[in-house]
Amino acid sequence: MSGTAAPIHGAAPAARRLSPRTTLSYGFGAVAYGVKDSGFGTFLLLFYNQVLGLPAATVGLVIMTALVADAVVDISIGFFSDRTRSRWGRRHPWMYGAALPIAVGWLLIWNPPALSEPMTLVWLFVTAILVRSAVSAYEVPSQALTSELTADYDERTRISAYRYLFGWAGGLGILLAAYTIFLPTDAAHPKGLLERGGYTQMSWVAASVMLIAILTSAIGTHPEIKRLPKSPANGTLGASFSELGTTIRNRGFLVLMGAGLMVYTNQGISFALSNYLYAYVWHFEKLAYVFLIFALFSGATMAFVIAPRIGRRFGKPVAASAAMTGAVFLLTLPYWLRLVGWFPSPDDARMVPLLLTIFACNTACSVSAMILGASMMADVVEDSEARTGRRSEGVFFAGSFFIQKCTSGFGIALAGLILALAHFPEAAKPSQVPVGTVDRLTIIFITVYIVLGLTGAFLFSRFPFGRTEHNARLEALATAENGG
Repeated sequence: MSGTAAPIHGAAPAARRLSPRTTLSYGFGAVAYGVKDSGFGTFLLLFYNQVLGLPAATVGLVIMTALVADAVVDISIGFFSDRTRSRWGRRHPWMYGAALPIAVGWLLIWNPPALSEPMTLVWLFVTAILVRSAVSAYEVPSQALTSELTADYDERTRISAYRYLFGWAGGLGILLAAYTIFLPTDAAHPKGLLERGGYTQMSWVAASVMLIAILTSAIGTHPEIKRLPKSPANGTLGASFSELGTTIRNRGFLVLMGAGLMVYTNQGISFALSNYLYAYVWHFEKLAYVFLIFALFSGATMAFVIAPRIGRRFGKPVAASAAMTGAVFLLTLPYWLRLVGWFPSPDDARMVPLLLTIFACNTACSVSAMILGASMMADVVEDSEARTGRRSEGVFFAGSFFIQKCTSGFGIALAGLILALAHFPEAAKPSQVPVGTVDRLTIIFITVYIVLGLTGAFLFSRFPFGRTEHNARLEALATAENGG
């Protein structure tokens, strides 16, 4: 059903199904984060390490250190967007305002001037903070809309699925362009992924795509402003920070933060090492990279279909835990089989189709877990409101988004550490890396992935409530708002 009446001050939104325009506009905005995440996660370490020649472990450490600033920025944006009062509501002023800074920051990080090694690292640190802060100014308020657009338990999973589908489409679209247009490996482009000029061209296209996605989403969801919960009354600064402390101690929020830290750090490691694994373990050539993009997107599309259904059938906590366990098994399976000699070798025609099929299924499982996690975070809002009397969507999704950005923080740092522990050489061709080094890289990677992934699956299973509790809470809040 569709709800049209504006909620009373501080009230929960209607439990309604969103219109196609609102759903698509809301989801399309995630293209920007997908492009950013793909660039940071897949190419940033490679660019500053292999193209610019900086040590992998140092680059990873610099990017991780920038997370300290992210923690402050994200929670501040969430906190103050919850309290924004304007004719455009709480979220949209931030969404519109972030568009241009994101595009400018993106161009800067991929086009550093000629500097010494220490100053290049400083450039990376400063521009990484700029980009991620600007992305937070859009993504935190945008994600907070998941809780504000509808209170329906299953509809939140559905619109979260749209966000992840568009996010993966944006990320994989820029990957496809990288492998086939900007950084192809062929006779005309002997450097392939190490061609610096390709990164410059790609940065301009990516910046334009992010700008368009953000403005399209903000404009498309603008008519919903009148139906969204309004800003609470302003209090003293001390009282506001006291409320913040109470809010973030919510058990459901803490469980999801822990699970997200494991899951997104795992994603960060696999993204940052992906080009190393594709090139040095599986010896991918240009056509394999193209097929890879379609395999990963087919996995994200499967998640778009699967996640809402398994969440409805089994409940979100159980479904998310099972999906993450499946993701761990599927991703590591080809590497274990290779180590014992049971997987087709790179010169075997069966290898690429079999490997990409497994990767597609792994993506379906991992993205399903993330969709369900995002939907559970939306449900935490009413749990917190019932306990504290306040809606704090911005704060909760700021915490969630900070964890997501660990993809390009802890994940890249750990990837750099894994490369260092494996004694992986810099600027090396696949044929020049000893098999023992490749095996050592593989073993360390899959061991870390298993530990983090299964820990995340366990934490998802400990989420403290499901559909029954959520619906009962909505009824109690509605009764209280009506003076019952």
